[in-house]
Formats: sequence, C-alpha cells, structure tokens
Amino acid sequence: MKKPIYAVATLAVAALTLAACGAAPEDEETAGGDTETTTEAADNSDFIGCMISDEGGFDDASFNQSGFEGLERAEADLGITIRSAESTDPGQYTANADAMVQAGCSLTIGVGFALEDTIQAAAEANPDLHFALVDSAFSAPDFSPVELDNAKPLLFNTQEAAFLAGYLAGGMTQTGTVATYGGQAFPSVTIFMDGFVDGVAAYNEAHGTDVQVLGWDKEAQDGSMTGDFTNTENGYNTTQQFIAAGADIILPVAGPVGAGSLSAASEHEGVSVIWVDSDGFEQESNAEYQDLILTSVIKLIGNSVFDTIDAAVAGDFDATPYVGTLENGGVDLAPYHSFEDQVPAELQTEIEDLREQIIAGDLVIESPSAN
Repeated sequence: MKKPIYAVATLAVAALTLAACGAAPEDEETAGGDTETTTEAADNSDFIGCMISDEGGFDDASFNQSGFEGLERAEADLGITIRSAESTDPGQYTANADAMVQAGCSLTIGVGFALEDTIQAAAEANPDLHFALVDSAFSAPDFSPVELDNAKPLLFNTQEAAFLAGYLAGGMTQTGTVATYGGQAFPSVTIFMDGFVDGVAAYNEAHGTDVQVLGWDKEAQDGSMTGDFTNTENGYNTTQQFIAAGADIILPVAGPVGAGSLSAASEHEGVSVIWVDSDGFEQESNAEYQDLILTSVIKLIGNSVFDTIDAAVAGDFDATPYVGTLENGGVDLAPYHSFEDQVPAELQTEIEDLREQIIAGDLVIESPSAN
C-alpha cells in the first residue's frame, strides 16, 4: 500500500564565438575554438552532437558540467563529432540555438529549464532535426503540455533524493533549524526544495522532533530565491542570513551560486552544506570546502545525455521523456565523505530503508513539479 507523504509532496557575441562551432569549457583545447573532434572507436563522425549551456556555463560544478561530461563521453565512446555553445547571458540562447541549427547538428541538447522556449522554438522550426532539453518538458503559452516528435525532455524526480537529504538534515542538525534557497523558482529548482522539506517533516514525525526549515513554504510554493544562477555573492549573503537565524545545514539549489554558501559556512563553526546536481565533494572548484559538504542530491544528467545521443546515433531517437528516479539510478544521494563517521549508523540505516521504500513504490514523495 502506498503512503503519500505529508504535505502536498512532489547574440551576436555568441554567434561570433560559434563561428568556429565551439564555445567549450576552458579545459578543452581552446576556450572559444573548434570543439570538433572524433575518435577511432567508431565511425560516427558524421553525427554531430551539440549542446547549449544556460548562463551558468559548462564549468558550473553542477548541471551544465554534468551535461557536458555526457557529451564528451559520447565523443570518446561513440566517435561522434561534438559542438558546443557556452552561454553567459540568457540573451544569447536564441543566437546559440540558431548557430547549432546552421551547423547542421544532428541532435542539439539544451541544458536547463531556462532554455525551454529556445529549444522548443528551434524544434518546431526544424522538424527534420532532433533536440533534447534537460530539466523541462515543453508547453504552450497557457502552460498546457506540448509533445514534439523531434524533441525529448530529460527529466528527474529529484524530490526523491532530496527527501533523503532532508531526512538526513533533520537527524544531523544541532540547532534544530535548517534552510534551503533557490536561484529562480523553476520547477527543476523547487522540486529539490519540496523533497527537502518533506524529508525534514518525515524525520520530525518519526522522532517527535520539531526541526524547522527556513527558506521554503511548500504549501504556498514560495520561498527564498537569489534571482539567478551566477551571483555567488547573493548565495553568500542569503546563507549568512540563514545562519544568523539559527540554521546549521543549508541546501542551495542555484548551481554555482552555492559556492557562496560554502564560503559563508566556512566562517561559522558547525555549519554544513548539501550540494545539488553533482557530487559537490568531487568538484575541483569545491576542494577547499570538502569538509563542509554533508552530502549532495545528485542528478545523473551526464548519463541521460549519453543515452539519448547513443540512441540517436543508432537511429532510435525517441521523444518519450526520460525520467530519472531512485529506482533507475537517475537521481541519488551522494556518499557522506568527510561526514561518514559523523552520521550515526542508525540514521544511515533509516535513510537506506526509506530509499528502498521509495524504490518499491511503498513511499511516494510528491511535488507539484514532479514528472
């Protein structure tokens, strides 16, 4: 029997950059040069796999980076040609998409909800080309769903893994107060916050505690947003406010803005951060803050990108949405790393039991943003 969970739970500059068809991360051979490469592993060099980042860029230690890693894996393992367009401003999205179309991309993947309108418009205007979009489905102006035969949504039920993170936070807080904030109120952001709030509520119910969550009212679907996914100073200031209000565990759902939370946490004894999208502990940009990262709510975006490209290369492109869950490994909770010995064994067991209940379908974590 299923147990529903508690509250209502679930531009011109760019075009010039792309003249050589590749604005890739700086660990590529050139930062703004041609990223067109192939391998000898397979003869798929005529397949051009392309990717457009949102304003966070490909080195965001978050979802853009994860997506690009999937594209690079496809280049290495499948022998495809890749091109990329790294956006630094939302005003570049349309120009970047146009450049990908002009480059003859076989499959163009937009990373992030903010690219929905851009990818949808490009797909509708180019029915002979394939597209995919990370973190959003497609919709009409009245927000009703739109299905496109040549565009595939890559979606994630992140509330499931975020629920486990919330339960962990409920059991690990020393002050009885935790907090979360987002970059902007996109469904792909608030779904983390919904799950986190429900996880804390579940811990309270199981243990008779009253841990408070600052920053997000799930019922009202309203809370603390910094306004973008690039300004780390906003993340720093927001986190300082939460800490001043008593919070000792912070969940920033804002890509690179979360670095501001790590910086703020480093100035206060006993404050830790839960990273999102990728395993923050493993990110080189977070190296000096590893001991502050309690865990991470992971979306395996790279895998979904690779699998989508793999199918398209084989001639089996399917516009049916991919939905990552705990069951299929599309979302997960990262290891505790430096906190492994600090998380009580009993609490770890409880979290594993909850994971299994969710996978079995006995515990349903709901969110208005869920798929």
